[in-house]
Amino acid sequence: MTNSSGGQPGGAVSADDASAAGPGGGFGGAAESPRVPSLSPSRASDFLTCPLLYRFRVIDRLPEPPSPAAARGTLVHAVLERLFDEPAARRTPQQARALLQPQWERLAAAEPELAGLFADEAERSAWLSEAGVMLDRYFTLEDPTRIEPSDRELAVAAVLDSGLLLRGYIDRLDVAATGEIRIVDYKTGTSPREEFEARALFQMKFYAVALWLTRGQIPKLLQLIYLGNGEIVRYAPDEADLRATVRKIEALWRAIQRARSTGDWRHRQSRLCDWCAHQAICPAYGGTPPPLPAAGGSEPEQSLSLS
Repeated sequence: MTNSSGGQPGGAVSADDASAAGPGGGFGGAAESPRVPSLSPSRASDFLTCPLLYRFRVIDRLPEPPSPAAARGTLVHAVLERLFDEPAARRTPQQARALLQPQWERLAAAEPELAGLFADEAERSAWLSEAGVMLDRYFTLEDPTRIEPSDRELAVAAVLDSGLLLRGYIDRLDVAATGEIRIVDYKTGTSPREEFEARALFQMKFYAVALWLTRGQIPKLLQLIYLGNGEIVRYAPDEADLRATVRKIEALWRAIQRARSTGDWRHRQSRLCDWCAHQAICPAYGGTPPPLPAAGGSEPEQSLSLS
């Protein structure tokens, strides 16, 4: 593993500083404090998928109804996070399934609209059963009794030389006795075909850059665990990878800034359109986007949850 204590493209900020960001993603709550432009892996992915989707979520901040698939992903993540609160011997498939109902109740209490996802109790039970199958599949891929994570749902934040703040939440961080770092991300979908793996790994490299700048250490391994079909994608980054990722992030941010200044948020059609909540106002489906908000060209990216 390559250690890099100097020469990184930017500086680090603490997770506590990141959590103190105001509603625009900048630091501090004072009205006179300048807000720092920021970017998360999820919003970067939105822009790469469709600039208009990025606009709807970040500039217009349009509401999106919850979906069973997204809610199931949140639930499975919550169960796997809390599974590691248990003593190693109790990290079993049975205990994971036992956590499903209480975690669902916690999520539904925090977001009451989730209760409206299901027509009846039978539909909800079937949905919970699907989540249980994913949890069972997890145990075929890893043995959690042999893992002691360093962190779970770890907030990371780092500033590039350009002033752009990178921020996000890592599902799980494992640190070996020798100090080597592994970044782990759970996905409740299926693994991508080989030609699309680079897109999936971009999010992980994004996290790796933030850790590199924060800790001066390049993660040994990036690991994506796909619970939809029971596959693991692993990648060992090096310094050249992370420097190339920084260049890609900077280029992406410049493209976002150009769209802000010109108001040109073009839609990009793909198979992902089938799951988009904004088809009714998308030109691809004969719709018309709403007028841009007055501050749409300069508003920093808002803090939204990561998937």
